[in-house]
Amino acid sequence: MFEPLKQLMNFDVGALFGPRKQLLGLDIGSSAIKLVQMKETKGHYTLQKFGIKPLEPEVIVDGTVMDAGRVITAIQDLLKEENVKLKNVAMSMSGHSVIVKKINLPPMPDEELEAQVKLAAEQYIPFDINEVNLDFHVLNPNEQSEDGQPQMSILLVAAKKEKINELTELVKGAGLTPVVLDVDAFAIENMYGINYTVNPEEITALVNIGASVMNVNILKGDSSVFTRDISIGGNRYTETIQRDLGMSYEEAEAAKKGERREGVDAEAVANVIESVNAEVSSEIARSIDYFKTTYVDAEINKILLCGGCAKVSGLLAQLSDRMGVAVEMANPFNQVDTTATGFDPELLADVTSQAAVGVGLALRTVGDR
Repeated sequence: MFEPLKQLMNFDVGALFGPRKQLLGLDIGSSAIKLVQMKETKGHYTLQKFGIKPLEPEVIVDGTVMDAGRVITAIQDLLKEENVKLKNVAMSMSGHSVIVKKINLPPMPDEELEAQVKLAAEQYIPFDINEVNLDFHVLNPNEQSEDGQPQMSILLVAAKKEKINELTELVKGAGLTPVVLDVDAFAIENMYGINYTVNPEEITALVNIGASVMNVNILKGDSSVFTRDISIGGNRYTETIQRDLGMSYEEAEAAKKGERREGVDAEAVANVIESVNAEVSSEIARSIDYFKTTYVDAEINKILLCGGCAKVSGLLAQLSDRMGVAVEMANPFNQVDTTATGFDPELLADVTSQAAVGVGLALRTVGDR
């Protein structure tokens, strides 16, 4: 499981040095807010709280909060509906406001590493270095370069302070305390780590398809070797159905989800969905092809899909045909006990694909390192 990032937000971390305490996973997406609360006992996980609150399409547009008041109200309503008492929160971000980059540095003592990473970051980060918060994780302290020289492999993450502050104010406005900021792709990786048996030689692509952003995280065993965020998601289906078939937003959303309505040409809807499936599949394939240029002789063994739009009709089959590998829906509750607090199995199964990021966030704890 990926060693979590810890320093992207300049929170008061004094509380982090006490006993390990659970956090509420809060996934603030463009189309919905999802919360997950889990309890861990000796390596076994129990789902305690899970809820989803849809957002109107104009509230968060392409990841940008247009109406903070309505987002705060939605969070508060969701907390009340699910009777959540936890106040400390783990949240995440993705998209253009986050840069994830693998870099290599010469071996050096730990006390020198942070300063050298910051210097190196200026070469790779397309933002003013003063406008971002940096974090890093040493993937391999004893790697060799192509010419046989020793080097350290490091995962560098930069997040725009403006976006961090935006998320922080939303959470604080809802009466919660932001403690941990993660990255969507790594939250999904943590979800995968507790739910699936990991073969150290197997290469797995985790693909999270949200409303406005798609995250691709490629793992070798349990280590991330490639990540990419792509500005395409479920909104593309809705917008294309609206445009091509002259539907309202509500009608297009219903059609995307497979709801049959009088007067709607089901075949025409299916054709539009198939065309967008091809676009989404092409973006995933392009990401994997690029990964293969940087990771010689690598072959993807399987692809796991998650996210609110992973269940769009025909996508899984089309992607499997395109890539020639097994593609399946990820189950964020595969090894999580969901029976303890009386969750409706049918309802949970219907929305499980939307829980992946929230589950990954709920695995974080106060004081984890």
